Amino acid sequence: MEKVILVDENDNQVGLEDKIKAHLGNGALHRAFSVFIFNNKKEILLQQRAKEKMLWPMYWTNTCCSHPRESEGYQEAGQRRLKEELGFTCNLKYIGKFQYQANYKDIGAENELCSVLVGEYEGEVNVDPKEVNDFKWIDFEELKKDVLENPDNYTPWFKIELEKFF
Repeated sequence: MEKVILVDENDNQVGLEDKIKAHLGNGALHRAFSVFIFNNKKEILLQQRAKEKMLWPMYWTNTCCSHPRESEGYQEAGQRRLKEELGFTCNLKYIGKFQYQANYKDIGAENELCSVLVGEYEGEVNVDPKEVNDFKWIDFEELKKDVLENPDNYTPWFKIELEKFF
């Protein structure tokens, strides 16, 4: 059973919780990370979350996001999830963190202290269909325009990250 790291608002670990249980109701505050991968054309790699996802299935979002394991640093966790979800890895740089809470219908919520990582990659993408329904490289200006015109197509954390960090 996968566990997430419960934290206080200062990112101090206060416990571990089953991943599903931590996302029920309004969610328990836990550590997370989001990865943004760019190519040399300044395009960003987006993924459409798999339809089997409990929260925000089939929504477009950043390259990948997940939760570090208890013994992992953020960069190590980000590289692990890139490989698992998209079939590649690259160097990642930490650029900041933020806290947010967002409910998805009456199913559950994200309540995360989320670290944001960026990297650059040129090459093939091989998605795990259990995690990713689709992916695309998109021009950053085109993306910002689409998020303004079609905000309901994107995950809440992604919209916050675009505004806060990019």
